[in-house]
Amino acid sequence: MGKQPNLYAFDDISTLARRLRTYVIQCQNAGFDRHGLFKVAVSGGSLPSTLAKALLELADGGSEDAVDFAKWEIFFADERAVPLDHADSNYKLLKDELLDKIPTPMGQPIVHPVDVKLLDDVQEMADQYQDTLMQSFAAKDSVKLPIFDLLLLGCGPDGHTCSLFPNHELLRESDAWVAPIEDSPKPPAKRITLSLPVVTHGTKIAFVATGAGKKDIMKQIFDTEEGRSLPCGLVNEGGAEKVSWFTDNGAVEGVGFPRRGSL
Repeated sequence: MGKQPNLYAFDDISTLARRLRTYVIQCQNAGFDRHGLFKVAVSGGSLPSTLAKALLELADGGSEDAVDFAKWEIFFADERAVPLDHADSNYKLLKDELLDKIPTPMGQPIVHPVDVKLLDDVQEMADQYQDTLMQSFAAKDSVKLPIFDLLLLGCGPDGHTCSLFPNHELLRESDAWVAPIEDSPKPPAKRITLSLPVVTHGTKIAFVATGAGKKDIMKQIFDTEEGRSLPCGLVNEGGAEKVSWFTDNGAVEGVGFPRRGSL
């Protein structure tokens, strides 16, 4: 058996948020050591509010426990083809929950929203967002895939992540960094998403999944053969020990896969 993802379960969201903070800061500091920046991809759902809880408490300790947003570069793991002020926009969600609440001393990150002039053509929108990634990740040397310092992802009740859905042809996309989808089973139908190889190529990959409503899909992902072919299962398989799941006890009730005790 190869190396496996790390599954952490906590008593409540507050404890989860504290541990997530520690983990994100470790990833941040490793990114700073590698290239002076922290390049992160973020998805939507309940993740931005948990992220805000984790990051917006000012650090107690020294520089090892400091979030330095001024050196962050934030991309979207997926986005919906809607205006940036639309309720379905992942950018709006992150802006409302986190970006607008960052205290001045913590600095302001560089954020890369989609180009709203291209909302009517998701292929163009995906191509433009891939160009944005290339300017950041391949400005000096050509690279086959970008390497995010961290991808922060959610898990849908069907096992989808980003806008990669079960049994969808996009799961087989191997060339594009960013792909369009026009038939999302979850509205809105038109979106763009990072491709699976980009997700699993990240230095670190973290899922946040909370609440008893997640326990059935978590059991499927971690304990069944079929679950390994779900998008979240494919990330587990491709990312292996680079993947960490931050969950509460309700989300993993009945899951047989072994939990990790600590980070």
